[in-house]
Amino acid sequence: MKKILLLVLCAGTLHGFAQKPEKFAKTITAEDLKKHLFVIAGPEMEGRETATPGQKKAAAYIESYFKQLGLQPGNNGSYQLNYNVYQDSLTGASLEVNGQAYDLDKDFNPSIGNIDATLAFSEVVLIGPKSMDSLKNANLAGRLVMIVGGLPTVRRGQSGGIGALLQSKGVAGILTVSAVYPRTGSSSRKGNATINLFKRNIAPQQYSISEKVAKAIIGNDYDAVKKDTSIVKTYNANILLGVQKTTITNQSSNVMGLLPGTDLKDQYLFITAHYDHLGKRGDSVIYYGADDDGSGTVSVLELAEAFTKAKAAGKGPRRSIVFMTVSGEEKGLWGSEYYSNNPVYPLDKTTADLNIDMIGRSDSSRRGDTTNYVYVVGDDKLSSDLKTISEAVNKKYTKLELDYKFNDPNDKNFIYYRSDHYNFAKKGVPIIFYYDGMLGSDYHRPTDTPEKIHYPLMARRAQLVFYTAWEMANRAQMLKRDIPLDNSIFNR
Repeated sequence: MKKILLLVLCAGTLHGFAQKPEKFAKTITAEDLKKHLFVIAGPEMEGRETATPGQKKAAAYIESYFKQLGLQPGNNGSYQLNYNVYQDSLTGASLEVNGQAYDLDKDFNPSIGNIDATLAFSEVVLIGPKSMDSLKNANLAGRLVMIVGGLPTVRRGQSGGIGALLQSKGVAGILTVSAVYPRTGSSSRKGNATINLFKRNIAPQQYSISEKVAKAIIGNDYDAVKKDTSIVKTYNANILLGVQKTTITNQSSNVMGLLPGTDLKDQYLFITAHYDHLGKRGDSVIYYGADDDGSGTVSVLELAEAFTKAKAAGKGPRRSIVFMTVSGEEKGLWGSEYYSNNPVYPLDKTTADLNIDMIGRSDSSRRGDTTNYVYVVGDDKLSSDLKTISEAVNKKYTKLELDYKFNDPNDKNFIYYRSDHYNFAKKGVPIIFYYDGMLGSDYHRPTDTPEKIHYPLMARRAQLVFYTAWEMANRAQMLKRDIPLDNSIFNR
């Protein structure tokens, strides 16, 4: 009885294997991966930085290949899912104390994240960096505060800090005194790019000011009070703060190809990788991003080819497969965040996301064989089906060593949070993330180039993804979502 039951369970787990996927997995070759990667990570792509011409060239290459394969457009008739990227540009700034104007860069600098506005205050609350206890009951709503001694930093994983306290109290503006004035050269006039133009609330407006400006505000007390780290004291002064800026709107995109399923075509499997990287510095230094994540991008292309050949041979997947390469990962997982908040296909009908981010190199610090492994992340979260499927297909076909070193959410490298599967997982979609662990000297350097890729190993890793996807796309049931979502791991 036990033997019969075991056979039934195995048949249910490896349903898709009856269709003989080996023939199609073998079309994922080191030669084809290399051919694509020398284009994707070539100089003409200029490092593929999000919202740049190089990124758009890479998107066009991927779209062209999806069309060549015969994939359907993945976004309601389009192969690209566009999203806006916003960047503030400072056009002017002003600071006056009691009618005396001060100079940008010489005496002050605003945060480019400040709003385009002029604010006028008749007093300032002077505080020291160790005045937390004194401030807990203070009414600071709408007030201007000046911090002498610097704003203490808060380490990752810690909560609170004086900056968080001031924001929670609705402070309108923060002046932070700095000894680094006058500044040599002009500070950057452009802010960090973002995909979130609309905010839930407006953060305190922040200015860095010189000691000269601080003395103009509080007078002869300055030299004495700057040593009192717990001070809280109000001073009268007419302070005018102004920022003028424009917001530049650019566009980026995710590239999406759809392979329709058969009897379960209204359910979806996603195979993803990010095709953006860090761009270039000046005219000559290019961050090629061959492993990160050219390797994942071209693997998606080869996986798409393998599945389209299977469908042409009458072995098409039961579920629809969406091949999606995203941009903005290096900026903060933008492309996958945009998709997960604006899904083209229902997330509750998405059985899984298999995400590939860096599978072309070896981790030199890894103990054991560095020529026959892949790091697997996330297969024990959200669905108890994931690990069973992953290990079964690997045992039957690729026989790689599945290493779970980075699977712990508390891993010091925070790998679980650093690629696009994360935004699917936050929405409850089961995920597996494939990774090679390359965090050495070439990581995020111009030296991450395509001639350093281990193409045969990369092909075997991509084949593991293919076999795993084959099973997930063909099994009778969607993956169970039977492991409760641990929301604490998403508050990082």
